[in-house]
Parts: sequence; C-alpha cells; structure tokens
Amino acid sequence: MSATAAPTIDAATLERILEEIARQILEHGPESLSGWGCSSICVELCPERVSEVVHAGACRVGVRPGDSARLGGLAGAIDHTLLKPEATAAEVDRLCDEARTHRFASVCVNGTWVRRCAEIVAGSGVAVCCVVGFPLGANVTEVKVYEARRAIEDGACEIDMVLNVGALKSGDREFVRRDIAAVAETCHRLGAKLKVILETALLTDAEKVAACEAARAAGADFVKTSTGFSKGGATIQDVALMRSVVGPTLGVKASGGIRDARDAQAMLAAGATRLGASASVAIVRGEQGGGAY
Repeated sequence: MSATAAPTIDAATLERILEEIARQILEHGPESLSGWGCSSICVELCPERVSEVVHAGACRVGVRPGDSARLGGLAGAIDHTLLKPEATAAEVDRLCDEARTHRFASVCVNGTWVRRCAEIVAGSGVAVCCVVGFPLGANVTEVKVYEARRAIEDGACEIDMVLNVGALKSGDREFVRRDIAAVAETCHRLGAKLKVILETALLTDAEKVAACEAARAAGADFVKTSTGFSKGGATIQDVALMRSVVGPTLGVKASGGIRDARDAQAMLAAGATRLGASASVAIVRGEQGGGAY
C-alpha cells in the first residue's frame, strides 16, 4: 500500500503566502485569523513597522540579540520586575500598568501572579515572565518542569529558572545540563523562551563559564546573571564574560542592582540584550532608582 506524497510548495509561493498573512494582520487585526487558534508567523520587518504588528494583535515580536533596545528604546530591553515575597495584588497591578505605559519587554513575577498579569497586559505587546526554582535553584528537576509548565499554561511567555548552583559547584556539569534541558524542552514545546539564572555572585569565573556552556548545550535561550536575592548582582565584567562564552546567538540578561540609565546602558554595551530591574520607571526617566525585587 503506497502512501500519497505530500504536496510541496516552492519557496516563492511560501513567501507570498506569508506576506499575505502578515498583510491581513496589519490591515484587519487578529480577527482576520479567526478560527486559527494560537498561531506563530515569522516575517522580516523594518524596525518602524514593529509597533504596527503589536497593535494589530501580536503578543510577541522576536528580534535578534541586540535589537530589542534599538526597536523599543531602553524600555524595550527591560523586564519590569517584582519578586519580593510581600508584593501585594495592588503592587502587581501597578507593575503591569507601568509596563504597558512604558512598553517594557515584560513583567517578571512569581508564579502566583502570572495569570493576573497575563490578563492585564493582554494585547499590549508586554510579555509575562515567571521565575522557576527561585531563588535557590535547589528544587528537583521535576518540580522546575512543573513550575514552568504551569506558568506557561497561565500565560507566561518567558521562564527565568535558577540553575542548581550546588550541583555546579560540586562539579556535576552533566546534572546541571540535564536540569536545564528538561525545563528548556517544556518551554519550547509550549512556545516559551527560557532564561537560565547563574547566580554569578556565588561562582568563580571558571564556574560561570561552565554554567554558560551547560545552558547553551541544554538549549536555553538566555543566560542571566542573578536572582537579586543573593550577595551580589550584575557586573559589567560578568556580562562581558557571559557574552564571550555564549556567542552572538543567545541572549544575556543582566539583573540585580541596576538602578539608573547609566547602569543600564553600561550593561547593554557590555553585551546584555535584556535587563531585569525593579527600578525600571526611574531608569527610563533618567532618574536614580531604589527598591528591591
């Protein structure tokens, strides 16, 4: 019994189809795709047209490392963060409102707030980021996987997981790689991106290199400096080192202790493509920020 050959589409025809889909979205909004469910379309756009796509209903715009700040200004590179344990619903709502107003890349919150945030920022172009294995990274892999899956089901588009710092310092690099890979597989299967928090303040330079190599081998999308809950945050030296290890294709997120625009710009110049900050509004206004995650 012979199988029927699948029809083929030449490259030129496929490109015309994609162009027509993109045109329909830009002209008519997301209702032009009614009945399609949740879909992803990849088209190449000039920077000045990105806002049109977002306003038409796109919930995410993918860019090459280094482009986010150029497309959205400094705000477009910032994950507006609220992770302190005493955060209230009113503070989370304000975080989302500020993110919408300033067009930050995402709001970064603990899992309990993901669904609330997703409802508030829906249609704004602001993503929801959720931390996993936070802040110690010592959860078993299965728990991290469940946390990631639940957060994505609740509306998160990005996951920031803490690697197992103790395993790394014990020299068990293969365990670290498998731990990250399990979460990466879940994220990518469900359409989310994964950032891996190294907690650089606890690591030697050699361990930072090993952590970056493990994250890259495991399929992570970003490496990230810090949780903001340990004894130190991001440094220019660590960002530059991480960029040198992961190369140009992975993102690097600097987080912890970024308080003003000068700090932010220095991190971007060192190789960061995303910034995590709770002083985000002060940063984009050119003020000195305060507070903590």
